[in-house]
Amino acid sequence: MSSHAAGSTAATAAAAAAANVDRNQIYQWIQELSSPDTRETALLELSKKREVVPDLAPMLWNSFGTIAALLQEIINIYPAINPPVLSAHQSNRVCNALALLQCVASHPDTRSAFLLAHIPLYLYSFLHTVSKTRPFEYLRLTSLGVIGALVKTDEQEVINFLLTTEIIPLCLRIMEAGSELSKTVATFILQKILLDETVYSLGSDRVSFLSPTFQGKMVLSLAKEPSARLLKHVVRCYLRLSDNHRACEALCQCLPDQLRDDTFTACLKDDKSTKHWLAQLLKNLDTMSAGGGAANPSQGGQAGVSLGGPPNLNKPPVGLTAGGGVLGGGGGGAGGSGAGPKLPGAL
Repeated sequence: MSSHAAGSTAATAAAAAAANVDRNQIYQWIQELSSPDTRETALLELSKKREVVPDLAPMLWNSFGTIAALLQEIINIYPAINPPVLSAHQSNRVCNALALLQCVASHPDTRSAFLLAHIPLYLYSFLHTVSKTRPFEYLRLTSLGVIGALVKTDEQEVINFLLTTEIIPLCLRIMEAGSELSKTVATFILQKILLDETVYSLGSDRVSFLSPTFQGKMVLSLAKEPSARLLKHVVRCYLRLSDNHRACEALCQCLPDQLRDDTFTACLKDDKSTKHWLAQLLKNLDTMSAGGGAANPSQGGQAGVSLGGPPNLNKPPVGLTAGGGVLGGGGGGAGGSGAGPKLPGAL
């Protein structure tokens, strides 16, 4: 089945599901979010419906006490992240709340207010965690999904907001030490930030420090365990960095040899876009080494090649599932109950 046909089928299925939604029940669940006694079930049910209720985000944002209740769910988890004692049940519950916040972040009618309220900052404590247990991995992944939903819009206000926060070092940390899927999402977020011209107006030091960070652990890890979807975003970030003079100079010295030799030939065999970006990257570095400065800017893609979309987490990620859910036993999440993390777009 072609991607277009698959997309049409999915859209048809979503439309059919939306037609069958009991809106009175949706309103009831939103109302139940305000009560601690009924909130957990309401979180679970609403997170399952977020794909089939197009106006769920405005409903959540404009209903009394709902966003405060979602933030309370997030804050209640803080004591469990240091020391790292987060349970699967706790992870599932807060991730259902995060899924609803992602819904709000994705919707054009609520995105600006979401940013003005600085709600993404509440998630950064989760991105600081380093525990490799599945409840924590699921928590980081779902939190990254909220940020990924924001950057996918390519809106200037999103980039401006993120550049005032610590999202870049947080993404770099996850890119070095996270799971393959978390690395992919974090790299996608950084890629979207780098593609915006605003980041280069902050001063060359803020850009050039990223260059050596990309070398080493991440590419070496990819050489051992290749991932085409992660490599795509890594190469795209390198290419964008090569548009900056100081960053390009640094890359001439520290670009991993694995990106110059045939290490990833098999991995990129069927990926024309990434092969094109890698070839352009190497051309930019050769031009810089020859004293000509960086080559033509790469923003917007090369030769009509699509930049592609962000990682797709519409379904629980392969490798994190066991018995139907992350950690097994249900419909998704760290312990099997929940709708699973989601990012817009497709790999």
